[in-house]
Amino acid sequence: MRVLDNPLVSLITVSLFFIGVILLYHSSSYFSNQLIPSQKEPLCNQSNLTTTNVEGDRDSLDSALEKASLGNKTVIIAIVNKAYVEEGVESKSSMLDIFLSSFWVGEGTRSLIHHILLVAVDQIAYDRCIFLNLNCFRLQTDGVDFEGEKIYMSQDFIKMMWRRTQFLLQVLKRGYNFVFTDTDVMWLRNPFTRLSKNETEDLQISTDSFHGDPWSNRNLINTGFYFVRGGMIEHLGLRVRFLDTLYFSGFCEDSKDFRAVTTVHANCCRSIHAKILDLKIALSDWKRFRKLDANSTMNPQWTKHDWCWQSWGRPKQANG
Repeated sequence: MRVLDNPLVSLITVSLFFIGVILLYHSSSYFSNQLIPSQKEPLCNQSNLTTTNVEGDRDSLDSALEKASLGNKTVIIAIVNKAYVEEGVESKSSMLDIFLSSFWVGEGTRSLIHHILLVAVDQIAYDRCIFLNLNCFRLQTDGVDFEGEKIYMSQDFIKMMWRRTQFLLQVLKRGYNFVFTDTDVMWLRNPFTRLSKNETEDLQISTDSFHGDPWSNRNLINTGFYFVRGGMIEHLGLRVRFLDTLYFSGFCEDSKDFRAVTTVHANCCRSIHAKILDLKIALSDWKRFRKLDANSTMNPQWTKHDWCWQSWGRPKQANG
């Protein structure tokens, strides 16, 4: 799922798209069967993008959600395709490998791996999930190939966004809360300790850049990590909290405190290859921090994300 536009603008666009679809859902009783607006030249083939497969697999989805649930009808959802589960020739790791490794080396995160529902959009991703003995669900869309990277706003990209949104709405309709996470997000601490427990807040979403006010629309939103309450579909309106990059950070804006950082997202990055290389470096930074003496007052700095920086055709950043 490669973004070829300005990363901040692109992520805002996708984020607003997701929120807009949710709001449309509130105002339309037949939304689940009418996701795509009619046009002279439809963006997607309606017959190939229905909720039929999810509805038909109601029992399997219910079972998968129940198995992954934390116990309060809350699940962690990540969506993967072939491009994210297969190792690269040069990187020798997959995005999924790094994602899962972060749960192992994080603080208080190991048990959370049992509550991830890994949603595979192609057979190779599903087979890899089964091989790793994770909680897996196969999301099928007839006539659409979701295996490779998808160019931003291409036909396949739009189809994948619609399909993802349909699936997440099915989760909400079943009464579940969920954290959606991209697999290019490292979980270094348990995010549930940092998320607001205020049930009037429907959506808590990460940001590319945080401006100090969790309610300000000046914050640049990012769909790599967000928490949605299942009750949001029962009423109109949407109350959104924007998450501080001190805790929910990314390559766009690093956390300034290793003792507070909770997640690290490989945003502001053009390719999977660059993401993997810089995430591995960031994970090494985290491991070095973890080896510091408990009484140490040292606050390390993140290594510059040069692979992602250069993925945009920019020269290598200067140190310091």
